[in-house]
Amino acid sequence: MRLNKKALLVVSFGTTFPDAISAIENIEEEFKQTFPEYDFYRVFTSGMIIRKLKRTKGIEILDMEKALDYLYQEGYTEVICQPTHIINGMEYEKVKTAAAPYRKLFRKFILGEPLLTTEQNFRDTAEILLAQMPEYKEDEAVVFMGHGSAHYANGAYSEMENMFRALGREQVYVGTVEGFPGLSYIEGRLKKKGIRKVHLMLMMIVAGDHAQNDLAGEEDSWKAYLLEQGYEVSTSIIGMGLLDGIPKLYTKQMKKRLLLSE
Repeated sequence: MRLNKKALLVVSFGTTFPDAISAIENIEEEFKQTFPEYDFYRVFTSGMIIRKLKRTKGIEILDMEKALDYLYQEGYTEVICQPTHIINGMEYEKVKTAAAPYRKLFRKFILGEPLLTTEQNFRDTAEILLAQMPEYKEDEAVVFMGHGSAHYANGAYSEMENMFRALGREQVYVGTVEGFPGLSYIEGRLKKKGIRKVHLMLMMIVAGDHAQNDLAGEEDSWKAYLLEQGYEVSTSIIGMGLLDGIPKLYTKQMKKRLLLSE
């Protein structure tokens, strides 16, 4: 029996799209390779997704409470927990709330931060996204779709757009499905700039329901709306978890937190 049992939890909202889970797996694999001395556990925060996966596919995924309770019962003494969320919004608040009663039960418990937390995080993420963008002409623009939130952390999307500006990209915009700025606001700015063609891209970890339907669906989507307004439209439906560099940003942040805890 190991005297110091170490566990790694990689916590995601979750997805039921078979093609989308690879983005989460890519981040998980990066963590497994970076912290091989830790036993890995997958955690989802969406109860709806957990129940659907069990009902339709017989797949059992732990939620935060069950995972931490299991680790305590199994005698783990050190836990590192990394959310794959992008902003410090409501889903991250749920993770913190669920973890709070368990933190004192372990000798060491470290909770990582979402991708966009510090100014350097924004800069590093923006540079990775810029490297994925298509070349665009003077009358073209790149529009990213983020999830959005009623939480005040929603302002991170506007900060990201301003980071693109700081890196010299004036024709890159960031909108959200469930927050401000929405597509109608973005489209108003495109019109003022005389944009002819729009390249739609994803600012979400997985290319799940929002990507397949809200971004690129044939009806009631950003793509369909922009086409109706007379724009040429191209789409790139790749979850950020699959982009070179994004998983490493998460592990880089966790390594820094581990060093500070020593």
